[in-house]
Amino acid sequence: MLLLTSSKQTVSELALCLLCAAGYVLAARNAPGQPKQAVKVNAFELVGNSIGSAQQVFLGTEDKVYIIDKTENNPTQINGHPAWAAEWSASSKQTRPMDVTTNSFCAGGSVLGNGTWLNVGGNQAVTYGGDPAPGQLGGAPYNDLDGGQSRFRMLNPCDGGDCNWFLVAPMTTRRWYPTLETLQDGSVIIAGGCTYGGYISDAAQTNPTYEFFPSRGQPILSPILQTTLPTNLYPLIWLLPSGKLFVQSGWKTVLLDVDQNKETPLQDMPDAVRVYPASAGNTMLPLTPDNNYTASIMFCGGSNIRTEQWSQNWDIPHWPASSSCVQITPDQSPNYVELDALPEGRTMGNLILLPDGRVLCLNGAKTGTAGYGNTTFTIGQSYADQPHLTPLMYDPKAPATKRWSLYGFSSSTIPRMYHSTATLLPDGSVFVAGSNPNSDVNTTAPYPTEYRIERFYPSYYNQRRPEPQGLPNQLSYGGSYFNVSLTLADLFGNVDSIQTAKVIVMRTGFSTHTMNMGMRSVQLQSSFTGNGDGSAVLHVNQLPPNAAIMPPGPALLFVVVNGVPSVGIQVMCGSGKIEKQSTMPVQDLPTSNIIPQQAGQKQISGTSFLVHSARNWLVFMMKYIGAVSAILLF
Repeated sequence: MLLLTSSKQTVSELALCLLCAAGYVLAARNAPGQPKQAVKVNAFELVGNSIGSAQQVFLGTEDKVYIIDKTENNPTQINGHPAWAAEWSASSKQTRPMDVTTNSFCAGGSVLGNGTWLNVGGNQAVTYGGDPAPGQLGGAPYNDLDGGQSRFRMLNPCDGGDCNWFLVAPMTTRRWYPTLETLQDGSVIIAGGCTYGGYISDAAQTNPTYEFFPSRGQPILSPILQTTLPTNLYPLIWLLPSGKLFVQSGWKTVLLDVDQNKETPLQDMPDAVRVYPASAGNTMLPLTPDNNYTASIMFCGGSNIRTEQWSQNWDIPHWPASSSCVQITPDQSPNYVELDALPEGRTMGNLILLPDGRVLCLNGAKTGTAGYGNTTFTIGQSYADQPHLTPLMYDPKAPATKRWSLYGFSSSTIPRMYHSTATLLPDGSVFVAGSNPNSDVNTTAPYPTEYRIERFYPSYYNQRRPEPQGLPNQLSYGGSYFNVSLTLADLFGNVDSIQTAKVIVMRTGFSTHTMNMGMRSVQLQSSFTGNGDGSAVLHVNQLPPNAAIMPPGPALLFVVVNGVPSVGIQVMCGSGKIEKQSTMPVQDLPTSNIIPQQAGQKQISGTSFLVHSARNWLVFMMKYIGAVSAILLF
């Protein structure tokens, strides 16, 4: 028998009691709190040392960022050789060296559906200056192994300081500069690259194929990667809600159906090359109920160097970067459309999705491209010059011609050139690190090997954050909605703020070479009930019943009120396994309503709503999960 003990009992508490009566247990997280205040918003702060220059980074837990460098002469040692990987703590600002025994130079990465991170490819074993080592099985001075075709590097992130990289099954083929994307079953596609690297690819060493992890067999030839030399390294790839893959390489674009191994051409890329080494900023824009979870992909900057110009015998560092921005919605149209241009040309400018729906652009340069070399015209060894030190903000909802904002932002003092990275953190700040256009550690070059880590604090950072109650640990594809409680303080003193509150699920991605592989943002469908005491409840659907919208694996969950995000919590999307994900019918949400603040009715109306919601929730669980019986007495 269930007794209603208090009219102030929350929906989530009632639902938990009802679910326990049916034999189920519902896990919910404690409310996220408030981050430590920043000295200044729209500004950078130094927050530590990366140990290895942060060529590749990803957020592994709510507190830990993982850093991967290439094999080089970093001063920190581990197991008798330089460390080229590390773990940074957001809470302590301390960094722990980690041992990656193979050369991870210009690898790719993504997270599997079970939460394990995968790092793929790299360069052969090297010695000083990045020159090939005499042997590929270890030895002085760096004791590194061949990373191009040895074994997959894997990591299960942790907060205890005791997790380490490990190696699994050998790769089928050499890959340097490959792209990874997590698929709807939690497996990963691995595409492109070359065998022994260089500024650009060529016919003698290109690897125009794709394969999967876990393996589905031998690599498969890709026509677009075959025909887009010499700029087919790190192709830009996104899983679309249709289940197809968007692939952009050189000037070409296709839709890839991996089930049929079929590529369908789309419009050629306008204005500029966007892939490495032109290295335009790129991102999938937020998927929302308002756009019916339709994917649009945005590209900004890069270089308009033509195919025949890609060589190393002219003054690349002073070629102006492109300011063009374009967008494509490939499940609806094969054509690109022009967006507001960047205020200035930019190469290597990271585009980072923020939980409030805006897009932060930072890092990069005004001229040149990614890459480094030893020529008469390079800046030190850098193929780029004139760093961008001031970030920009893009608002997709602003009127056309007014979407970019560059006013009110403080500049960094650190050039972030080739091999720089950025990723969103759970508190809504942005981790910024790296920059190393050098063949080995060089701290005196015009653009030196960079170890300083910064955080950028967006405009919302110092505002009081919502502290939502009732957030889950795991999200399913379809199924019963969950309830999130917000106090009057969470609603900034106005219950009407619940009308525009949003629940956002975000994958922060794997950052390298101006890409955040796998980064995406999904707004969950919701309705609301505003209570007479000024508090409110968001009724929130699970993920849409389509794992291609948000692939399985770890993600961050935010509640955004008046444009201010709560501190994100890490949740598991899907089953936590690499498998075909189960989908369930979507439960109808209650009608949105704000209960008037009338004396004598507040308690009754709130109690009635709680009982009604709890009863509906239990009936749905009995119907779709298979509860045998439950007793409901009111």
